[in-house]
Amino acid sequence: MPDTETIVTLKTVQGDIVLRFYPDAAPEHVKNFIHHSESGYYAGCTFHRVIPGFMIQGGDPNSKPGAAGQPGMGGWCYKGKGEMLGAEFNDRKHTRGILSMARSSDPNSAGSQFFVMHADAPFLDGQYTVFGEVVTGLKTVDSIVNSDRDGNDMPKEDQRIEEVLVEQWTAEQIAAAQ
Repeated sequence: MPDTETIVTLKTVQGDIVLRFYPDAAPEHVKNFIHHSESGYYAGCTFHRVIPGFMIQGGDPNSKPGAAGQPGMGGWCYKGKGEMLGAEFNDRKHTRGILSMARSSDPNSAGSQFFVMHADAPFLDGQYTVFGEVVTGLKTVDSIVNSDRDGNDMPKEDQRIEEVLVEQWTAEQIAAAQ
């Protein structure tokens, strides 16, 4: 069997975002994202913060229908409720299409929230953990980031992740999708 790598597809209301990972650069963050993807944790979450020319942020269970709590304030890592990941800063740059981990002001506070870069943001380099990239779906990112939003950068209509697929792809499949 040919070598494969784990690919996650976020099936959103705007279309698919297909992601690949950098386990060499941020192994715990990759493990965390794949765990949450496989467990169904991300299904139903919204992109609750969208800023054109910057990024879209999602992965907060508080953004699911019927959830208690303020979107943007929830989530935890794969280790369990209340647990957070330590920073895995690396040399990868925050350029368009990069997948990075959200956190509070504490660098060691990553839980489940993540963001996809809409545009380059070099001021984030070395401050947030980059752990993957978009293989295909930047047009979907563009659609989400350009949705109508309120004064807190929250979309007025839910930009929901409806389903999450975790698959093994060959290098040929990845190249064909790009």
